[in-house]
Amino acid sequence: MKKAFAVVLLLLTSSMAIAQHTLTAIIRDAESKQPLPGATAKISKTNIGATADEKGFVSLTGIPSGVGQVTFSFVGYQSKQQSIPSLASDTLIVLLETDDEELDEVVISSTRSSRTIQSIPTRVEFIGGEELEEKGNMKPGDIRMMLNESTGIQTQQVSATSANSSIRIQGLDGRYTQVLKDGFPLYAGFSGGLGLLQTPPLDLKQVEVIKGASSTLYGGGAIAGLVNLISKAPGEARELRFLINGTSAGGLDLNGFYSQKFNKVGLTLFASRNSSRAYDPSDQGFTAIPKTERYVFNPKLFMYFNDRTRLNLGINTVFEDRTGGDINFIRDKGDAVHSYFEKNKSKRFSTQLNFEHDFSEQNRLTVKNSVNSFDRKISIPGYVFDGKQLSSYSEVSYNSNKDRLDWVAGANLYTDQFKEFPTDNFVKRNYTQNTVGAFVQNTWQTASWLKIETGLRGDYVFDYGFVLLPRISGLFKITNELSSRLGGGLGYKTPTIFTEETERRQFRAVLPINPDANKLEKSYGANFDINYATHLGELSFSLNHLFFYTRINNPLLLQTSRDVSVFRLVNSDGFVDTKGTETNLKLGYGDFKLFVGYTLTDALLHEGGSKRVNPLTAKHRLNNVLMYEVEDKWKIGLEAYYYSKQTLSDGTKGKSYWITGFMAERLWEKFSLFINFENFTNTRQTKFGSIYNGTITNPVFKDIYAPLDGFVINGGIKLNL
Repeated sequence: MKKAFAVVLLLLTSSMAIAQHTLTAIIRDAESKQPLPGATAKISKTNIGATADEKGFVSLTGIPSGVGQVTFSFVGYQSKQQSIPSLASDTLIVLLETDDEELDEVVISSTRSSRTIQSIPTRVEFIGGEELEEKGNMKPGDIRMMLNESTGIQTQQVSATSANSSIRIQGLDGRYTQVLKDGFPLYAGFSGGLGLLQTPPLDLKQVEVIKGASSTLYGGGAIAGLVNLISKAPGEARELRFLINGTSAGGLDLNGFYSQKFNKVGLTLFASRNSSRAYDPSDQGFTAIPKTERYVFNPKLFMYFNDRTRLNLGINTVFEDRTGGDINFIRDKGDAVHSYFEKNKSKRFSTQLNFEHDFSEQNRLTVKNSVNSFDRKISIPGYVFDGKQLSSYSEVSYNSNKDRLDWVAGANLYTDQFKEFPTDNFVKRNYTQNTVGAFVQNTWQTASWLKIETGLRGDYVFDYGFVLLPRISGLFKITNELSSRLGGGLGYKTPTIFTEETERRQFRAVLPINPDANKLEKSYGANFDINYATHLGELSFSLNHLFFYTRINNPLLLQTSRDVSVFRLVNSDGFVDTKGTETNLKLGYGDFKLFVGYTLTDALLHEGGSKRVNPLTAKHRLNNVLMYEVEDKWKIGLEAYYYSKQTLSDGTKGKSYWITGFMAERLWEKFSLFINFENFTNTRQTKFGSIYNGTITNPVFKDIYAPLDGFVINGGIKLNL
C-alpha cells in the first residue's frame, strides 16, 4: 500500500512539474532601447514576481499552467500586460513607454512651438494641474504661494498693511517680470502690485515660467523673465467644480468653474468671491491681512467652425475693495490717534480674442487682440491717488511646424495710456506709450543630439526709439539621461512711474516720467543648465542645476529732488547685475516624492564706482517639500523653506528665518476634504521688531521681508460634479 501511494505521489509531482514553466524577459526603454534595471514583472492572479537585473533581464519560475498574462512595470513608465509564451525557451523583449505627464506629454504654449517641454531649447519651468491643485489647497484665493515656492522666484510684499505684492525673479525687481494670461499682457503698470492677489488658480490649466530675457515673442518687460498663466479649455467631458475654503484668520473663498463642449461650441465659466476680515496677530496694531472683498467673473466662449478654424472670446472682470491699516480704525474703533488706513478700490475689465486657422497640419495663422481697462483708487489720510490705465494688445502671427524645423513670425501693436484724476495740485502723471514690433523665431533640430532656437525682434517704442532684440538657445541631448541647455538674449523696459519703490509710497510726490530726461532700461543675460534624470530600481531621480546672469544698464531708481519732499525716477549712471545658481533635486519612491531646491542669488547695484546689494533679495534660499500620495485617496505634504538675511532699503539687514507648512487631503470620487497648517512655526517679521518708524498715527513702514500673518489654518471642501 505504501509503495502504491509513493508511486501516485511521484506521478502527481511529475505532472505538476510538467505543468509549470519558466518565463524570461528583457525589459527596455521603448525609445532608447536601453535596459531598465529595477523594472518588475508579475504574473497575473499569483504572487509570482521578480525584479530585472542591471541588464534588464528578469526570470520567473514556477508559473502554473493556464495562467496567460504577465504585467511589466517600472517607476515613470506605463505598465504593460503581455501574454506568456507557450514555449519556455522564448525570451520576451518588452518595451515600456515613459509615463511622465509633466515632462513628456505637456506642450508648452509660451514658446509657440508644437514641441513638448523636454524637446524645446528654451528652458521652461512648468507647474501643472496636480501641483496647482496642491498649492490651491494652501492659498485658494490667489497665486502668490504657488510662485513663491519655486526656486529663483520670490513674491515680494510691497505694502505692509494692504499686502500688495510683486514677482521677483532671480533677485530683480518685480517690474522686470512680465505676467501674461494666455499670452496676453494684462498685468502691468498700475495693476502690477495687485495682479498676483487677484488671480485665483482654480481655472488655470498650467503655469509656464521662463527665466531670463524672453522678449522675442512678447516684447519689452521680460528682462527677468515671464510668467504665463494658461487657462483651461473645454474638453469632451463636462467639468463642474466648486471650492469652499475658510481660514482661522477670517478668510472665506468661494470658487466655481464650469466647462463643456457642445459640438461646435464650447464654454468655460469661472466665478469667485474671496473675502477676509482685518487680521493682526501681533501687538503692533496694524493689519497683517487687510479687510478684503473681491468678486471675479471670467466667461469664455469657444467656437469650432470646422477642423481647421477656431475662435475664442473671453472676458475677465475683477471688482475689489481692500482696506488695511490701524486695526482699531478698520474695526470702527478709531479715534484721533488710531486713524491710519490704506484703501485700495480697484476694478478690471479686459477682453481676449484669439482666432486660429490651419492652412495645413503644419501651417497656422493666429490673430489676437485684448483690451484692458484697470481703475484703481488708493487712499491714505490726507492723500488720494486715483487713476485709470487703458491698454491694448494686437498681434498677427504665422506658425510653420515641421518635424525638424519650426518657424513663427509676426507683428504686434501695444498701446498703454494712463490718466490720473488728482485731488490736489501736484503735477499729473499722465502718459501715453505705444510700441510697434515684429518678430521671427526658428527652432531647428540640427541633429539627434542638438536643437537650436534663434529669435529676433525689432520694436519701435514711440518717444524712445528703435530696439533690436536677438536671442539664442540650444538643447544638447548628451545621453538619454543627461541633457543641457544654454541660452541668452537682450531685453528692455519702458520707464513708467509704477515701480516697487513708488508703490510703497502710494506714488505720493513722485514726479512724472519725462522722455527727454529718461530712457529705456536695457539688459542682456544668459543661463546654462544641466539636467540628469534616471531610475535606480524603484527610485526615480532627477537633478537640474542652473547658472544665470543678467545685467541691466541705466536702471530706473527713485531719488530725492532738491526739494526733499519731491521724488523723481532717474536712470542711474551704472548698472544692476544678478548672478547665481538654482539647484532642483527630485526623488520618488513608491508613494513618496521629495523635492529639494536651493537658490544662490548675488544681486548688486553698481553706481559711481561703488556697489551695494539690491534690497530685499535673499542670497540663500532652501526649499524642501515631502509629498505622500495614494492615488485617488490621500495627499499629504510637509514643507520647509529657509530665507537668509536680506539687505533692506536703509542698508540694515533683516533676520534669517524658516517657514513650515503641513497639508493633508482626503479624496473621494466626487469630492475631497483638505486642511492646511501654514507657517505652523508662526514665523512673523513683527517678532523680529517693529515694522514702522514714527507714530501709530503717522507711520513710516519698513521693508517687508518676512511673513506678517504668522500661523494660519485653512481648510475646506472641493466638489467635482
